[in-house]
Amino acid sequence: MATPASTRPSPTSSPSTAAPRRPGLAVRVLGDTHALGRRVPQLFVGLALYGASMGLMLRSGLGLDPWDVFHQGLQGTVGLSVGAWVTICGALVLLLWIPLRQRPGLGTVANVLVIGAAMDATVRVVEAPGALPARIALMVGAIVLNGLATGLYIGARLGPGPRDGLMTGLHRRTGRSLRLIRTGIELTVLAAGVLLGGTVGVGTVAYALAIGPLAQFFLPWCTVPAAGPVAAPVAGRETTAADSRNG
Repeated sequence: MATPASTRPSPTSSPSTAAPRRPGLAVRVLGDTHALGRRVPQLFVGLALYGASMGLMLRSGLGLDPWDVFHQGLQGTVGLSVGAWVTICGALVLLLWIPLRQRPGLGTVANVLVIGAAMDATVRVVEAPGALPARIALMVGAIVLNGLATGLYIGARLGPGPRDGLMTGLHRRTGRSLRLIRTGIELTVLAAGVLLGGTVGVGTVAYALAIGPLAQFFLPWCTVPAAGPVAAPVAGRETTAADSRNG
């Protein structure tokens, strides 16, 4: 008995033969497009706060994180503002992604453009306090703000900063641990910054000791859950989330 045409399976309707759909441009650039109404604003708020925290650290006069010691050293040697060097160095580090075959995201590009500008704006509007207790309070507040900003911009899941991407790219290509690679990069830029005249002090040590735990604390609260079964970053996992823009 012949099967009626209306009940015969269409050759183009079978899931096994259908051609897979290519992801759209938004998915390729932004990852999953879930909750973009929160993720994009959170990214830019986090980056702006990150730059502000760096400006506050600079104004405290008690030491900077390793990369900013390097940036300040370049300022004293070559000229331009510290924020300008944050932007320039971020762009140069991004070029190193090419041989490592790293792919930038929206957060990567925004990182280069926003943080240095926010840092310079903060330095322009915030005066350096004279009393030591006020300088210590400014330093502590800046480090805590940096931890929150780290959680916000990484929790947006829109791409790592140039320095974080350099670290993960080297990890993938060399097989060395993230901790070892990050330590090597940080010590290298710190030594270069010191030779160029950058400021190293108690703030440098306090930042190195506190930023990891602070980022781990803030990240679970700030991470936008991914759509589907993709797990969000969690505290305690070895990831660049605790490494921030030094990201």
